[in-house]
Amino acid sequence: MIQVDHMEGKVVIGILALQGAFAEHQNALQKISPPRKVCSLLVRTPDDLANCHALVIPGGESTTIALLARLAGLLDPLREFAKTKPIWGTCAGAILLAQSVQNAKKGGQELLGGMSVTVARNGWGSQVESFEAPLLIEGLQDSQIPFIGVFIRAPVIQALHSSSNHPPIQVIARLPVGKVPKSEAHVSLDGDDVDPRRIVAIRQGNHLLTTFHPELTKDGRFHEYFVRTCVLPLLPP
Repeated sequence: MIQVDHMEGKVVIGILALQGAFAEHQNALQKISPPRKVCSLLVRTPDDLANCHALVIPGGESTTIALLARLAGLLDPLREFAKTKPIWGTCAGAILLAQSVQNAKKGGQELLGGMSVTVARNGWGSQVESFEAPLLIEGLQDSQIPFIGVFIRAPVIQALHSSSNHPPIQVIARLPVGKVPKSEAHVSLDGDDVDPRRIVAIRQGNHLLTTFHPELTKDGRFHEYFVRTCVLPLLPP
């Protein structure tokens, strides 16, 4: 294992830096002020990953990220990492963290697993159908102030799967009532308030999943939330 001297004594948050918005996540992490010193590390090799207390998987193209991870010898180390350490997946990262994926590309989609959900790729359509939505999120600092979710070719959560072998799923954020993808209108549900397609952020154990891009805003509250609630409780004081 490579020891990174300047990170000694700090909380090291890795960012999978193979493709996608990893630089934006790094910038966001550098601006937060959690109770302990945090530094970020761009992860491109298994040795990089071994130095991390937690990991962020950015938005991008999920099949490309998975392919590059396999070529870098990272897929199996990432799967092992997910068993014991916190991971936050945003957009494409959310797909990789899922238990299963609908409408995967031809040839399938390699997954890391770690979260008991089924997602659908590009649930809102093409990039021209990107949108923003105000989200009220309990647990964030100043939670009465909406967090603006940025949705770009975002995946859609199709189902949450309960299991006695996994921690319970906590819904962190939902879209406003009535906001669901038209392309999935065939889904039969009891009511809009329980529609899983409105769920855009969940926590399961120490893993976090967001179908939107917190790193594309100037609001660092989601990054602070991940460190404070998912990462720090696992570390010695």
